[in-house]
Amino acid sequence: MSTPLLTPRPSTLDRDTFVGHYGDVYEHSPWIAELAWDDGLNAAQDTPEGLATAMAAILDAAPAERQLAVIRAHPDLAGKAAERGELTADSTREQAGAGLDQCSPEEYARFHRHNAAYQQRFGFPFVMAVKGSDRHRILAAFERRLEHTPEQERRTAIGEVNRIARLRLEARAGQ
Repeated sequence: MSTPLLTPRPSTLDRDTFVGHYGDVYEHSPWIAELAWDDGLNAAQDTPEGLATAMAAILDAAPAERQLAVIRAHPDLAGKAAERGELTADSTREQAGAGLDQCSPEEYARFHRHNAAYQQRFGFPFVMAVKGSDRHRILAAFERRLEHTPEQERRTAIGEVNRIARLRLEARAGQ
């Protein structure tokens, strides 16, 4: 089976069009798409995997403060923004896919407690690529990750942010 291509193909786009189509892959962080385009795109970046790898390299190489800004651009899972309907379309779809829109009042209370404890400990929201997961696994991950050091958790969160971006690109290619 051949690897699906992104449409429009990134390597064929001018900078503004590329950023317009792919700048939202990283939550409220179009600078990653801008730098990926500036680095040069070729046919290898016309697939979800190729573009995801190029964009992840940009974020991975960014200074810690810039990485933290990307992490902080993400909403809390099952948080107040979700309850108010203020999530991006991608975040809404992802959280609903994991059943976070169907939490019981007790589960919402647990998410709120975990979100607050995590934010207090690390200074940024808990980020997890929730596709294929459910609220029980997400709550268990919260508890495990609260044991991390701040540096471990920043690296873990960046890995999750990159995974979210890859999944978003795959969804756009119909994978």
